[in-house]
Amino acid sequence: MRSQRLVLHLLAFTGGAATMSVEMCASRLLAPYFGNSLPVWGVLIGLLLAYLTMGYVLGGRLADRHPRPSLLYQLAAWAGFLIGLIPLLARPILRYAVVGLAGYEAGAILGSLFGVLALFAVPVLLLGSLSPFVIRLSVQDTASSGNAAGRIYALSTLGSLLGTFVPVFVLIPNVGTQRTIWIVSVSLLLVAIVGLWQAARRKALLYALLLAIILALQFWPVGVIKATPGMVFETESADNYIQVLQNGDELVLKLNEGEGIQSSYRPQQLLTGYVYDYFLLAPCFRSDPSAPPVASLCLIGLAGGTIARQYSEVFDAPRIDGVEIDPAVIDVARRFFGLHQPNVRAIAEDGRYFLMHSAGLYDVIAIDAYRPPYIPFQLTTLEFFGLVHDHLSRDGVVAVNVARTENDFSLLDAIGRTMQVVYPNVYVMETQGGLNSVLIATREPSPLPAILERIAALRDPLLRDVAQRARGRIREFNTLSRSILTDDHAPVEQIVHGIMARYILGQSMREVHP
Repeated sequence: MRSQRLVLHLLAFTGGAATMSVEMCASRLLAPYFGNSLPVWGVLIGLLLAYLTMGYVLGGRLADRHPRPSLLYQLAAWAGFLIGLIPLLARPILRYAVVGLAGYEAGAILGSLFGVLALFAVPVLLLGSLSPFVIRLSVQDTASSGNAAGRIYALSTLGSLLGTFVPVFVLIPNVGTQRTIWIVSVSLLLVAIVGLWQAARRKALLYALLLAIILALQFWPVGVIKATPGMVFETESADNYIQVLQNGDELVLKLNEGEGIQSSYRPQQLLTGYVYDYFLLAPCFRSDPSAPPVASLCLIGLAGGTIARQYSEVFDAPRIDGVEIDPAVIDVARRFFGLHQPNVRAIAEDGRYFLMHSAGLYDVIAIDAYRPPYIPFQLTTLEFFGLVHDHLSRDGVVAVNVARTENDFSLLDAIGRTMQVVYPNVYVMETQGGLNSVLIATREPSPLPAILERIAALRDPLLRDVAQRARGRIREFNTLSRSILTDDHAPVEQIVHGIMARYILGQSMREVHP
């Protein structure tokens, strides 16, 4: 009797751990294809909660009609087995998502997203059925029902805590998402089989076959997470899915769904042709024409270190603090992108947290932090730009990379309008042939004619190259928008969604009416 109660308690704990582990792993399965934005998390959590709700109802009814331990353990075994199949079944569906993203086909993208989430329906529903079933079997009489229910809920919640922290901080970074899912599957199957051995030994032997199948899958080659042409390296960290791709003589860094490039590296070439080059002109916006060369740079969003490398070469190794939230990205930058400059200090922290706890002043603060396709909202607000202002030297400038389309400047308008509240001058530098703009704000008044004069007088050949590309593309920022982003209200993701929806719709309309 005591051993049976122990197994019931162990199942409640393991079921709680499996539920949260599956949720964490589901987000990692989706991230390389759909990102890990707030809406993706919202859809994921919402559907999983719906599956759990149905599972609670199913488990309660089954427990009252058939209060047999053997049935409980069979439900747990099937949940574990189906969890173990998710990585294999998800692959073809996610490959379909790649086709949709390449052609901006909304149906394929959404179909793939919900198709993968449908794979979790039955196993999560079965996981939800376990707790009410365990409570029913644990209650001996009505006088102790509250104590029994409380104990089971406590065990399940403790398991959920374990299922949250262990995958995120231990398993996924070390063995990957697929192996983590299989570990969860095997753990649940083992507990179910032990319970069946107590309740119905013949059935335990049959369900051991399910465990054997999952164990055999451990020897199945995991393969790449997301097959991409030119793949050199890929890994998962606690924060990102990271890819390094070879494109001719160029290495590029991509994060998460990989529709944008976070860094570019050619060993023999400093300029990239991307938005990073334009940050080199930021010092020209300083208010004092007699100011010494750039002595310090804070780069929020170090990534592969492209901007840090450019500033180190062009401005004779200024002091650079490169802030990158993901230490795994810093490791990749050092391994593949030549981030070995002694003047660059790589700091694994959130950019805003770093500024809040730093006393340093900088001639230039460059912000190029994206969790594609989103810029973190906390790096766009009035409060943040006030913090940046306090870390600029007397005539310092701040430069922000902002995504846009050819004719949709919604995000640029929102961030630029917010910066106007803090800084006397805000300028826009449009990139040549790209989908980015650089917003540049000055701590002290700095008129545009003087800025353009300094840019025209540049002598360094690399800077002259960038200046040529920027010619005619620098203007004072102006907008009809009166919306200001604050820590309390910064709908950055919704703005980006609107940009993406209008872009995809425009592409579709052009295909229909060429």
